[in-house]
Amino acid sequence: MRLTCFRLGFLTLAMLGAMAAAQPPVLDQDGQKLDRGQIDNDPLRGLVINRTITVLGWDFYKSFSEIWQALYPDSRDTMTVIERPTAQFGSEIWISYLNQTVFHTFLSPARSHARDESKAAVETVHENIRSIDIRRQFVQDADLGPEEM
Repeated sequence: MRLTCFRLGFLTLAMLGAMAAAQPPVLDQDGQKLDRGQIDNDPLRGLVINRTITVLGWDFYKSFSEIWQALYPDSRDTMTVIERPTAQFGSEIWISYLNQTVFHTFLSPARSHARDESKAAVETVHENIRSIDIRRQFVQDADLGPEEM
């Protein structure tokens, strides 16, 4: 019984491998293979992800993403705007890029300050992202992946 199951499983794997090898590769408009095995070839790059909770956080995110898209329309950097509301300080906002915090601030409950803070955040985030990218180009360690640098 075990031998039969083993043979059946082996035959199934062999058939799946033959089917995968027989399929032609999917090509894009330029005739290049779509699956080139490159991690950096992500079609969803350049997103500003919203993880805010309150209206104040939404105002900051909306203003930040509008200014970012206006200043850097061709940016391929994906970042996340995260909010933690606090009773004492209003809202704690931070922006992360490649699992690293590139901007951190506390917003007062007055919604009028969200736009001013987001303007300052755009420049700080842009500088910190460029710094991270430069470090990743020059520092290569066989023990660490690029996202751990």
